[in-house]
Amino acid sequence: MSDSTSPTHAPASGTDPVPNRIHARPVPRPGRLVAAVVVLVLAAMAANALITNDAFRWDVVWLYLRDTVVLRGVMWTLILTFGSMALAIVLAITLAMMRRSDNPIMRWVSWAWIWFFRGTPIYTQLVFWGLLAVLYPRLSLGIPFGPEFFTFRTDDVITAFWAALLGLALNESAYLAEIVRAGLTSVDPGQTEAAKALGMKDGKIMRRVVLPQAMRVIVPPTGNETISMLKTTSLVIAVPFTLELTYATSAIGNRIFLPVPLLVIAALWYLLITSILMVGQSYLEQYYGRGFGTATGGRGRGKGPRGKQAAIAAAGTVPVDITKEVTP
Repeated sequence: MSDSTSPTHAPASGTDPVPNRIHARPVPRPGRLVAAVVVLVLAAMAANALITNDAFRWDVVWLYLRDTVVLRGVMWTLILTFGSMALAIVLAITLAMMRRSDNPIMRWVSWAWIWFFRGTPIYTQLVFWGLLAVLYPRLSLGIPFGPEFFTFRTDDVITAFWAALLGLALNESAYLAEIVRAGLTSVDPGQTEAAKALGMKDGKIMRRVVLPQAMRVIVPPTGNETISMLKTTSLVIAVPFTLELTYATSAIGNRIFLPVPLLVIAALWYLLITSILMVGQSYLEQYYGRGFGTATGGRGRGKGPRGKQAAIAAAGTVPVDITKEVTP
């Protein structure tokens, strides 16, 4: 008798096709019911505190939720988020490959990059990017300690937007590089050796063999970093870049002397965008988790330890059902 059920044998009946069928009854767990009631009461109290508190000024929230300045802030926040993440991903893949290189200079440069950008606060880095034109009023391209071929003013090239984008991307690349390196390390080295035995080049092995399998490990933390980047964009005021969502709503709140409703508006927009990103991350995890027993839900995706066998059976490449146990 298990802890989860209390089986009883039903009397034999002519209508029951299975003789001596066991009718299991769940073990009563009153603690779960009490915990659920407590959680529901606390949730109702929190909802009541939000709805009935006049300080939130929900009428002002609804009025400015679709304001032009707020929508423009949402647009710039999304541009900063996806632009910096795209650049950070390219840099991270490069840094991860440099960490795995046989060249000691490549390994040292990659390690120094990750050490520096992970070791200093993002706000401090953004402040320095904002002061770039003060530190280096003029930028040039040429031979070090030699002649200069091109010269231009820093203010003309590195505007506040590009300073914010580069600051976010370079900082994020250090974290993503370690995520990518962990994903590449998770792939069995024997697959690389088998691909080399077939005559595949290193670049093709990375694109066709290693990276597709490493994505199963890379995607979940990268999704978390993307959501974190969405909220980190609120720090670009250090550059200063004043068009993103947090600064836009704060400026309106200070102008009408109602900061709380505008902070609620910013929070609602962040929650909406985060929810959409979480849905996209879930689909990506299911796609790259196919055949590994880690995908949940969806068509043709297994759940539990037999997910790989279910995926093979669903592919129709074998003439028999491999999920059935066969006794010789």
